Amino acid sequence: MNKLIKLLLKGLVAVLPIGITVSLIYWLLATGEAIAQPLLLLLIPESLYFPGLGLIASLSMLVLTGFLVNLYGFRYLVKISQNIFERIPLVKSIYGAIKDMMMVFNLAEKKEMKSVVSIEWNGAQVIGFVTGEQTGQQLFGEQDLVGVYVPLSYQIGGMTLYISRDRLTELDIGVEEAMRLALTAGVQSKPKAE
Repeated sequence: MNKLIKLLLKGLVAVLPIGITVSLIYWLLATGEAIAQPLLLLLIPESLYFPGLGLIASLSMLVLTGFLVNLYGFRYLVKISQNIFERIPLVKSIYGAIKDMMMVFNLAEKKEMKSVVSIEWNGAQVIGFVTGEQTGQQLFGEQDLVGVYVPLSYQIGGMTLYISRDRLTELDIGVEEAMRLALTAGVQSKPKAE
């Protein structure tokens, strides 16, 4: 019986990540298609519509939005809408959480992300990411404190510590790999090649 349960768990470990990933991708694609289809049918005759056109239109709109965000006027409009969302009582909590979650997943591409560091914390070493050198100087003046983001394992979140630069030990590891290690509590899906 124990052998059967072990085989079941091994199968689950093999199938679950693939299944969840494929399901999430399918859901995103189907949602893009479902949202765009009625809008497209308002603009074009039904005879010209084919399955997948809504998805193509959705992806095109995202690319166009990404391009427009780089333009000064559009960036100003986005900033105004962000300010409005951040002032509405219930909406600001939801909006802030989603915005923070997107920041966590996008940390590897952030230009402010300087390096991966280790911080000694109650006799243990904690992985952190240098994010706010200038912010530390602005907030704390001459104390030479650096903003370090410390992610929490298995959670979307973390905390920012302002810590003395001499207490940081720079690690020779990429930001993406360090974030994966921190978020999964050090569990690696494949061993690192030497």
